[in-house]
Amino acid sequence: MEIEALDRVVKETIDAIEKGKEAIFDIAESARSEVERVKKELMAIKQETLETIQQVDRYTYLEKQARIRLMEVSRDFHKHSEEAIKEAYDSAKEIQIQLFVLKEKEKNLRQRRDELERSLKRLSRTVEKAETLVTQVGIVLQFLQGTLKEINLKLEDMQRQQQVGLRIIQAQEEERRRVAREIHDGPAQALANVVLRAEFCEQLLARDASRVKSELVRLKEMVRSCLQDIRKIIYDLRPMALDDLGLVGGLRRLLEDCEERSGLSSELLFFGSERRLGRTYEVAVFRIVQEALNNVLKHAEARQVIVKLELLLERVVAVIRDDGKGFDFQAVEAQGDHYGLLSMRERAQLLEGELRINSGPGQGTEIIVNIPIKGREEPVGGDSGSYC
Repeated sequence: MEIEALDRVVKETIDAIEKGKEAIFDIAESARSEVERVKKELMAIKQETLETIQQVDRYTYLEKQARIRLMEVSRDFHKHSEEAIKEAYDSAKEIQIQLFVLKEKEKNLRQRRDELERSLKRLSRTVEKAETLVTQVGIVLQFLQGTLKEINLKLEDMQRQQQVGLRIIQAQEEERRRVAREIHDGPAQALANVVLRAEFCEQLLARDASRVKSELVRLKEMVRSCLQDIRKIIYDLRPMALDDLGLVGGLRRLLEDCEERSGLSSELLFFGSERRLGRTYEVAVFRIVQEALNNVLKHAEARQVIVKLELLLERVVAVIRDDGKGFDFQAVEAQGDHYGLLSMRERAQLLEGELRINSGPGQGTEIIVNIPIKGREEPVGGDSGSYC
């Protein structure tokens, strides 16, 4: 639930940033459209201002000529008729009025032109800032998406590891109960019977010494059976053949034991140069194959299993293939109750390896393990009890 809540917060954060980015982009687009509109209006104003200036210049010239004409008429008014004088006066007045109007228009056009130029500069800066901000928000968004995704993946991985850890603890407790039950039902009961038989032999020595020999024979068989049970428990906990014979010999002994106990036909195919690996690698591969065989015996209903081991210079590859009924791996994985598969994958991942499972109903199962051998290998032998 915590992962889901965090994932929801991450998505909401990214959505809010994306919406902010879209809003900034809309502002930039609006400002860009306004810039285009102001540019067009400014060009029209400039053109109109230029035409007005030309008209002002023309009317200034006309006004000057009208004043000269008016001065001439006024100086020699006796030479001109009253109508001519009135016409010169009206013409000069009309030109002056037109000139005044044109100058006011020029003034207003200049003011409007200056305002548009200032507005254009402000809008251009707004567009530039908005575009820069969109780019910066985009970079931040990409960074956050990548970072938050990594955090989310790490948290999911931590949660998965926690679940695996809990299942490992549960499996360990179950294994302890199983071992305790086997010891209680097997060697412990047998040893109790040995004690009773030994006491019975003591009593026979006093009453009927001739029967002691046969009782001792039966007692010896009980001890031998008890010893076999104890060795089997020890082998399940830590096969001594792995320490003595190495990975190849240990797997060969494991398959032989599997055939003896279940009758399952098995075959080991080995490729490469046989050599000892470090304890970590040998135990990991052995346990993965052992768990795979346990699954075959419990669930596959197979008649044959083939184990292929390839020991290369820098990696070890193991393939376990059976002809059983197979299963839908995705469905089993979705159920979550597959500790055996998880433990195999976890062992491979701890050594930076990978484990693939190919299976399907009626198609058998193939498990491929690929583990790189890095650095200096650990020595074999020593205290093997901590590698179970």
